Amino acid sequence: MRLLIVEDEKRLAVSLAKGLTAEGYAVDVVHDGVEGLHRASEGVYDLVILDIMLPGMNGYRVCAALRAAGHDVPILMLTAKDGEYDEAEGLDTGADDYLTKPFSYVVLVARVKALLRRRGPAGGASPVHTVGELRVDTAARRVFLADDEVTLTAKEFSVLEQLVLRAGEVVSKADILEHVWDFAYDGDPNIVEVYISTLRRKLGPTLIKTVRGAGYRLEARP
Repeated sequence: MRLLIVEDEKRLAVSLAKGLTAEGYAVDVVHDGVEGLHRASEGVYDLVILDIMLPGMNGYRVCAALRAAGHDVPILMLTAKDGEYDEAEGLDTGADDYLTKPFSYVVLVARVKALLRRRGPAGGASPVHTVGELRVDTAARRVFLADDEVTLTAKEFSVLEQLVLRAGEVVSKADILEHVWDFAYDGDPNIVEVYISTLRRKLGPTLIKTVRGAGYRLEARP
């Protein structure tokens, strides 16, 4: 798979490119927004890692222009800013995910892999995931069990999303913490168990299996 990094901090861009190349990806790097938009518009990339603070054209404008032109390539935004407003603005312009600097490289790779899995090998994968009677729409952030909609909090949905994107696989508590609470979370890791318990109350006790010593697995009810 081919990735495009649009990042004006050259040392960071080179470091990311080396790491992602070692992961098996083909990686191109550009350092300004105008060139980033031009390269991303060629349509040859499976994912774009896009900084927000760029010379020439900022990441918000690059992302918005790509979406306006009909490009559905997954976009992971990077920024030194922090705060819900900036995240909301990035996502409103069409970004698929958002990572605040400084970030863990391990977390970035996990986010990249998750976005590529979600897109699927043919691109444009459906955002609706079905596991037995459970349907999860990751775009609309809605959950249905049989014919009934289930109301979840934002954190509950995010935990469920990690499980449904890897349905049938074991997802570790550490993976859930990294994706839902971010790598910098230093609270009680047992918070994951609290949310799993809440999801079981809302979705039924058999949908989410505990794999002792390993994590959790989402599977259809027998």
